[in-house]
Amino acid sequence: MDKILFAQIPDLFESVGSLFVEKKDELCEMDAKLGDGDLGLTMSKGYSALPDFMRAEAEGAGGDIGKMIMKAGMKMSSLIPSTMGFLMSTGVMEGGKALKGRTELDGAALADYLTGFAAGIQKRGKCQAGQRTIYDAILPASQAAAKAAADNPGASLNVVIAAALEAAKAGVEATKNMVPVFGKAAVHAAASAGVPDQGATAGYYKILGLSHYINRE
Repeated sequence: MDKILFAQIPDLFESVGSLFVEKKDELCEMDAKLGDGDLGLTMSKGYSALPDFMRAEAEGAGGDIGKMIMKAGMKMSSLIPSTMGFLMSTGVMEGGKALKGRTELDGAALADYLTGFAAGIQKRGKCQAGQRTIYDAILPASQAAAKAAADNPGASLNVVIAAALEAAKAGVEATKNMVPVFGKAAVHAAASAGVPDQGATAGYYKILGLSHYINRE
């Protein structure tokens, strides 16, 4: 796939929302062991609503993908007022900011979105790589996407998302050997040994949902 047009952006994120609905129970079960148990609900609720928020903002955005995503991210923030909800919505807003003025999404623009998304998570969560959070999947994904786009300026969306997905998956695997430092997970750190972080897993699913749309037949 060479590009995604402005009108197709809500459909791209609808693919993410659909995957989170499918993975809702799995994420809640993972989160119940080390967190509040509501991760799946937060992700499915937020990303399921995001496409309609985008459609509502489309006319006012005047064809500007970044503006549409930023405005939709603000609405998403008010819908899921939780720690992960704020991380996700801030990531979406920063990702949109990186696309300001774009009227279509190509490989390079996708890399910019993922870079902005990762920056938003870091900015809001004050987290660093290696602290066993969603950032440990999203940061390497954004870096791999940026490298794929930089190494080949004409890289397709498929090439960029494939690089991001592989890196996100490796990031999730790496969290098995990390010690959590935030929230309830830090209190029950011993129980996390050898287990993938639930937030990082959710980050991987975000990338996977984008990939499903980009690679659809």
